Amino acid sequence: HLQPPMSSSSPRPATQRRRLHPAAYLSAAATLLALVAAAFSRALGPRFPSPPDARRCRPDPDGSWSAGVFLGDSPFALKPIEHWGISADAGAAWPVANPAVTCADVAQSGSPSSFVASPFLFLQGGGIYMFFETKNPVTSQGDIAAAVSKDAGATWQQLGVVLDEEWHLSYPYVFSYNSKVYMMPESSKNGDLRLYRALDFPLKWTLEKVLLEKPLVDSVIINFRGSYWLIGSDLSSYGAKQNGELSIWYSSSPLAPWNPHRHNTIGSMDNGSSFRNGGRPFVYDGDLYRIGKQSGGVSGHSIKVFRVEILTANEYKEIEVPFVFDKPRKGRNAWNGARSHHLDVQWLPSSQLWIGVMDGDRVSSNDSVHRLTIGYMFYGVTLLLVLLLGGLIGAIRCTIPLRWCVPHTEKRDDFFHSKQQFFLKYKLSSLFSSLNKLGSLLGGRINYRTWKGRVYVVLVILVLIFLTCLGTHCIYGGNGAEEPYPIKGRYSQFTLLTMTYDARLWNLKMFVEHYSKCASVREIVVIWNKGRPPVQNELKSAVPVRVRVEDKNTLNNRFNMDEKIKTRAVMELDDDIMMPCDDLERGFKVWREHPDRIVGYYPRLAEGTPLEYRNERYARQQGGYNMVLTGAAFMDHGLAFERYWSKKAEVGRKMVDSFFNCEDVLLNFLFANASSMSTVEYVKPAWAIDMSKFSGVAISRNTQAHYHVRSKCLAKFSEVYGNLTAKRLFSSRGDGWDV
Repeated sequence: HLQPPMSSSSPRPATQRRRLHPAAYLSAAATLLALVAAAFSRALGPRFPSPPDARRCRPDPDGSWSAGVFLGDSPFALKPIEHWGISADAGAAWPVANPAVTCADVAQSGSPSSFVASPFLFLQGGGIYMFFETKNPVTSQGDIAAAVSKDAGATWQQLGVVLDEEWHLSYPYVFSYNSKVYMMPESSKNGDLRLYRALDFPLKWTLEKVLLEKPLVDSVIINFRGSYWLIGSDLSSYGAKQNGELSIWYSSSPLAPWNPHRHNTIGSMDNGSSFRNGGRPFVYDGDLYRIGKQSGGVSGHSIKVFRVEILTANEYKEIEVPFVFDKPRKGRNAWNGARSHHLDVQWLPSSQLWIGVMDGDRVSSNDSVHRLTIGYMFYGVTLLLVLLLGGLIGAIRCTIPLRWCVPHTEKRDDFFHSKQQFFLKYKLSSLFSSLNKLGSLLGGRINYRTWKGRVYVVLVILVLIFLTCLGTHCIYGGNGAEEPYPIKGRYSQFTLLTMTYDARLWNLKMFVEHYSKCASVREIVVIWNKGRPPVQNELKSAVPVRVRVEDKNTLNNRFNMDEKIKTRAVMELDDDIMMPCDDLERGFKVWREHPDRIVGYYPRLAEGTPLEYRNERYARQQGGYNMVLTGAAFMDHGLAFERYWSKKAEVGRKMVDSFFNCEDVLLNFLFANASSMSTVEYVKPAWAIDMSKFSGVAISRNTQAHYHVRSKCLAKFSEVYGNLTAKRLFSSRGDGWDV
């Protein structure tokens, strides 16, 4: 119980100062912790209103599975679709990037979904159909959904759920036989293996027959050398491993009775380990290959490929072959950064390439449960420390009345029961006495009225705040991924450009390491203006880094034409600006909605007669902006760089060299001069740090002189290129990202 404060009627000497009771300190500490936790929770939660096509689905304990498309000259040389520079249309920007199908896409088609996994392809007519498992978050059951692509896998139209049973379905293996299309999904929860036939492909299916009265998982049927082979794993059998020993049956037809292999259960023979099927077997250069997966892995890619050496009714032999696949280096920011366990490859005659679909997950299994557990553990430790602190400063005195343990004196009919009750109360009395002694030892051990005692209390409160923040981060901070935002269900990538020189190398190292992990960054190009350029191993990066050494130290180099840039979008970002990846992703989304504009994070206002360069604070006071700094802005590099190096801009480029300033002001004028519509968009970053304040090498560290030069540029540019006073309002887009 809390010790009551001194009565207000108690006498107090006139000279005695009024002191707060320790309970007040403890109450203040608890209130502070609550406020910190609330603020921290809000900071970690959605900082801005979700856009209409929000990318996130309902969290699922099994992960955040989605599907990606890969192309290659062979099944062993597959590359993500973004590496092929495929463009869906001008508005979405190119290249199209993975993931190709997510739970958000399925949900938008009208079917609730928490993840997408185990995709299979089927080619018919001019379309590529993808069948996959989608988990319904309402029923926690797997259903089979479908999508179709008419442009070689660049974009996918969702068709919704096409097969829904009363039990869990997954692994929708689709094949054709005698001009009919069949699907053999996993239905092990129902205790059998079923075959469905398409009545109205791909939307309507009917049960053809039950193939086996066994709960097989991850089963496939292949036609190889004149016979049909059914390969699957029975995890319900005695002693079955999670990786799944294989069982094989053979027949003359997919519909005929199946005969068991002589050596069932067989497994993989080359190294004694067993791997369940992880996709459709394929034939390449006359050899049959089986795709396996190491189920239950929590990190890394678990797909294995085996070449089948012998497949007969009496013998089976396979050996693992190298299957090199670039592991994502962006961790949770990559859609398949944590794991992948399914691959289906098909020969695509229209493009003379192999196309593959692979599922991937950015988090490990039961990640959400793990984070909740850790978060509540931190909260529990915090509560214990609060109680301990309360005892140490005397704010909490826990004394358990021993009368609770005094045995009852009324007469008992059952002597033995009474004796047991007396013994129990004796033990409780001993325990309570020990706890009371412990409370006495703790009580008042810290004198909070002394400076040393106050230091102890402050240190403990800081520890409490730290633990509270950690717990809040684990519970409310999401899975730690900073994901890209789609436009009409499509993802893309951009090139990050930064201009620097040798005195800022330490900035550059942090810059590259941080931004290379952002999901949509394809490549980082370093525009090197002066000094010895860094060698490749000096920069730690998750994406390719290209250092472009310039002959002349000029700010015009920022917009040099570069044919090696592989994306339409470039993000010009000064190497001394650090912001979260999510800020870049939001800006990239806004630019993809307005690819003809400059989308930046630092608004400026030019107004007055003569024109005067004003900062963001002034722009907000006036309610509008008409420029954005290109030191942190997205643009179409073909459009922007061509305008910057046009004949019309020659006068402006000479002024940039003369002042060693104003290159971004010039580009804003060139965009405004080319269109009567809005040409700039502002996105507010959640937070940003200007590292130049620590290095002292920024050209704009003298703000007043810097703005004075820019006002001179405004006056000159307005004479040459016209007016720049058309004003954009803050919070005018409606997405809440420009407030």
